[in-house]
Amino acid sequence: MLGRFSEYSMSGHSPAPPALNGITPLQQMVASCSGAILTSVLVTPLDVVKIRLQSQKNPFPKGKCFVYCNGLMDHICVCENGNSKAWYKAPSHFNGTLDAFVKIVRHDGIKALWSGLPPTLVMAVPATVIYFTCYDQLCAVLRVRMGDCAQEAPLLAGAIARVGSATVISPLELIRTKLQSQKQSYRELTDCIRSAVRTDGWLSLWRGLGPTLYRDVPFSAMYWYNYEKGKSWLCELYNTREPTFTVTFLSGAVSGSIASIVTLPFDVVKTRRQLELGELQAKNLSCRVSSSTFSMMSRIVTQDGFGGLFAGFLPRLIKVAPACAIMISTYEFGKAFFRKRNQERTLGPLQTSNT
Repeated sequence: MLGRFSEYSMSGHSPAPPALNGITPLQQMVASCSGAILTSVLVTPLDVVKIRLQSQKNPFPKGKCFVYCNGLMDHICVCENGNSKAWYKAPSHFNGTLDAFVKIVRHDGIKALWSGLPPTLVMAVPATVIYFTCYDQLCAVLRVRMGDCAQEAPLLAGAIARVGSATVISPLELIRTKLQSQKQSYRELTDCIRSAVRTDGWLSLWRGLGPTLYRDVPFSAMYWYNYEKGKSWLCELYNTREPTFTVTFLSGAVSGSIASIVTLPFDVVKTRRQLELGELQAKNLSCRVSSSTFSMMSRIVTQDGFGGLFAGFLPRLIKVAPACAIMISTYEFGKAFFRKRNQERTLGPLQTSNT
């Protein structure tokens, strides 16, 4: 494959793209970036409305934090004086989801529906690009090398890709939490990093990586395995060789739902840790984590029963399923677009020479 690519470039023709899935890594990055941006733009208003409705029923007290997730990443928001500037400027009474949409736009402007979006575009989009591109590259290689066990390649590739992307983004997650909780500006980012390293060492930047990996690695492995299986099954059902938008959308929604349900206990632990960390940093207290993931699980079971590990089951499911469906279907659509474009570029000169 690489030999053909070299011969093609040496002969004076425009180089053909590498044939890993028929598209180049750069094109995979563009496709995943488009999917991440679209997912953020579509899902963010839903979570903004959810937070506004939630705060109406149970107002957030001063100094407390709440976690907002728009399908790609979590944001920790600290309440000041029983309010949070990023989320609501004027008190309103909402009679439901649709009424909340209308009143938020009327009182706060349409931009209020996308509160919290800029940090996502700065951090989550690059992480998603790394994750999806690494998965595709790894899966293509593993399918060849695993031979008879090639069907398990998505499971292994998904897990490895998630470890890589989570490790890369973990220091930024910690810094983002500190910036949000202490209301610092992005100009103070360098000082924030130096302070953390000087106080606790370089490894302190990866504090909290454990609970993230406990949740995200199993989620990723199950998601990709079930997605690839579901996609193949639906392709057979619809009698099509190439997955359609409907096939990828349904496969992404179902596989995301299954993975989110199984990994929910780890998500509960990670959320509690984030809230504790944000509140401690808001009060300028020590942020050392005194308990492990599993000891925190035991504490949750003792306090709230076994059901406490599955708190927020329905909201997480409602949020994760459409986010996964939008992301993967957009990603697959982008890859199909580039694949077709590459084929036209490659076959065009050959057809011309044959004629």
